[in-house]
Parts: sequence; C-alpha cells; structure tokens
Amino acid sequence: EVQLVESGGGLVQAGGSLRLSCAASGFTFDAYVIGWFRQAPGKEREGVSSISSDGSTYYADSVKGRFTISSDNAKNTVYLQMNNLKLEDTAAYYCAADFRVPTIPTPYANEYDYWGQGTRVTVSS
Repeated sequence: EVQLVESGGGLVQAGGSLRLSCAASGFTFDAYVIGWFRQAPGKEREGVSSISSDGSTYYADSVKGRFTISSDNAKNTVYLQMNNLKLEDTAAYYCAADFRVPTIPTPYANEYDYWGQGTRVTVSS
C-alpha cells in the first residue's frame, strides 16, 4: 500500500524558512514523480513543485528562487525547502505521488494517484 506522510509544517514569520518532508512507503523509489501541492482556504489546489526519479524538477513561478525540491532515495523521502516565506505561502501543503512513464514532473493534481494527509504552513507578518 502506497503511503505518503508529510511533516515539517508550522508557524513562521514572513522571510523565514521551513523544510517540509514527504516520507514515502509501499513502492520502490526508482520510477516516480512526487509533487508538492498547496491549498489555501477558499482557493484551488495549486501545484507548487515536483520532482521525478531522474531528478527533473518543476517549480511554479510563484516559488521559483525561494523553494527547492530534493529527494533522498535512500530514505524514500522528498523534501521541500521553503525560504523567504511570504504571507501568500500560507496553506495546507500536500505531497502526492505518481508512477507515470515517462517520469515528467508536472503541476496537475489530477495526474497524481496517491496523496498524503497534508501539513499546514502559516506565515505571519
């Protein structure tokens, strides 16, 4: 059974940093795409960043230069380092996995089959 567990959310002041983790289990960490999505109250779910097993990455324009996605295959974990956080980054953050071939990272939620329960990020002024 595929499981994804997010952690690392919390309350941070604007300009601060957080690192989110997505611990994956139930599949071999060799051909995958894992994405980070976020959803603020009253807004649509948004693709933030994604990474494929070959190291290709995608970033939304709103986070380019501030967020970095990485994977540690030995730990079956994908990280989202978030720096220079802004008020508008406040949201519930979810990681999601897909095992498409070819492994092209994309921001489209409907392309991901497995989802974690989410972790909340709150950025205060």
